[in-house]
Amino acid sequence: MTEPAPLNRFTVEPLARMTRRLADVAAGRAEPDLVVTGARLLSTYSERILENREIRIAGGRIAAVLPAGCYRGSAPVYDAGGGLIAPGLVDPHLHIESSMVTACAYAEAALINGTTTIVCDSHEIGNVLDAKGVEWMLEDARAAPLNIYLTVPSTVPATTPAIETAGGDLTPDKIAALFDAWPEAIALGEKMDFVAVAAGEERAHAIIAVALERGRPVSGHIYGRDFVAAYAASGVTDTHEAIDRDIADDLLEAGLWIFLRGGPPTTPWHSLPAAIGTITEYGAAWKRICACTDDRDADDLLAYGLDWVVREAAARGIPQAAAWAMGSLHPATRYGLDGEIGGLGGGRRADLVLLDDDLVPQATWYGGELVVEGRKATPRLEAALATPYRYPAAAYATVRLPDPLPALVPPLPPGPCTVNAIRTTLPGIELIHERVALTPATDWPETLAAHDLCHVAVVERHGLGGGVAHGLLSAFGLKRGAVASSVGHDSHNVIVAGLTEADMRVALDAIAAAQGGVCVVEAGQVVAMVPLPIAGLLSDQRVGVVAEAMRGLKAAWAEAGCAIPYMGFNLIPLSVIPQIRITDKGLVLVPEMCPVPLFEAA
Repeated sequence: MTEPAPLNRFTVEPLARMTRRLADVAAGRAEPDLVVTGARLLSTYSERILENREIRIAGGRIAAVLPAGCYRGSAPVYDAGGGLIAPGLVDPHLHIESSMVTACAYAEAALINGTTTIVCDSHEIGNVLDAKGVEWMLEDARAAPLNIYLTVPSTVPATTPAIETAGGDLTPDKIAALFDAWPEAIALGEKMDFVAVAAGEERAHAIIAVALERGRPVSGHIYGRDFVAAYAASGVTDTHEAIDRDIADDLLEAGLWIFLRGGPPTTPWHSLPAAIGTITEYGAAWKRICACTDDRDADDLLAYGLDWVVREAAARGIPQAAAWAMGSLHPATRYGLDGEIGGLGGGRRADLVLLDDDLVPQATWYGGELVVEGRKATPRLEAALATPYRYPAAAYATVRLPDPLPALVPPLPPGPCTVNAIRTTLPGIELIHERVALTPATDWPETLAAHDLCHVAVVERHGLGGGVAHGLLSAFGLKRGAVASSVGHDSHNVIVAGLTEADMRVALDAIAAAQGGVCVVEAGQVVAMVPLPIAGLLSDQRVGVVAEAMRGLKAAWAEAGCAIPYMGFNLIPLSVIPQIRITDKGLVLVPEMCPVPLFEAA
């Protein structure tokens, strides 16, 4: 007996080759491959739950949904035991790199949580490895047992070389080439430089034009209601950055799709409770509203999947069937994929999820094959995960720090001065520009303690001749040691914070040795670390292994006293979000994009 072909997003035959067989199976003239019976059907088309249904599956597609008990043939039958059968979830916006695992590893967690299709923006690896990094991730995605589509990264780098150093530069020509070479490139990724878009800057609009000329939608990323009109007029038609009900309402009325972003409550990515007010308080329809995850580390990916986001919407007043549609049919419709996924109509992919009454996935079928049962991978999925894509050697050699490494802390000012400090506040997306009156003590440790400050530095790591920029964090809460990460959004230079330069250097040495990672240092020793050797962003281990390491890192992070989670820390260099950021070139005020010195005369 021959072994079955590995699962991937091309397992299912195109519908055009299947119509006669599907019609025969639906009409009872031919045998299906599988029948799922005894189910209550969650219909995303009519937003109802229909009793006593069975689903006939052939060639990885749905042939028919009929009353339970109609089938009398000899095909395998799966009894759903009265559970809810729903279409697989479709996540319309996420970054695989944030999970710190490869696409092949990501698939395991997604399928356990009932997600069978994702639309990813790989701008993180693009910022490190340019277009070739995006293509390597696409190769990884093709090997994964998951439907994976790409929104082509649109803002690499996020700002100009005068502001920060990135390893990639995705020009309009490179973006056009990705669209033309890869059929899974279905949209333009989040246009993060919203200030440049609203201001009519040439490069920003040339990139948008590349997508619009090919009939591809443009995804957005925006902060501030004042930018909405110009942003919408520029061709952007969705955003996941609706952080409250008012801007969500503005965006809906400007013609944008809204992706309600649900994140673990302790992270910067949980804006759904505020933004959903456009429905629950202002009475907007949910027909152009989706649910998405955006960013998850491996630990949170398992605990807080898109299914959790859907349940969060339901808990805030959205009917269950409508909430599931916001996580399945609506995203599919936004990208023009609703003829293939997002519902349980005839001819659609047989991507199904068996749910309990609380919408918690219990089993998942991908292309008609049972890949998760009892919330665990089946042997079929284990076989698919056993041979993941292997990234090229060049992807494992991207952390090239300056040699010799310059000082990580600035000289102590000789007298009283004003510090342009970065005040960290929960959840950690926006950072406050705080002007601190500094009276130096005899040394840095005493000075930091007296003003509730700690050092922060961003180190250029792409081997492009950059150096180190110094800053000071206010209210970060670090009690001892240092913390560091090679996931410094979005140019992904290394960010390190600490109370002493010695511990900061230990953290940088650990990241350089591992070719990437996130670590916590105490008394000159690394006490927790998640190695990320692929582009300084990804592990090459299974998701469960990385999740366990992440749990250890989070515990050490909290023990060190850090007032914001490590994901918020990773955003400190993200130079497109207000009010103040630090890149490898120095401090910058946002949205003015105005550099400022660390110290000013008193």
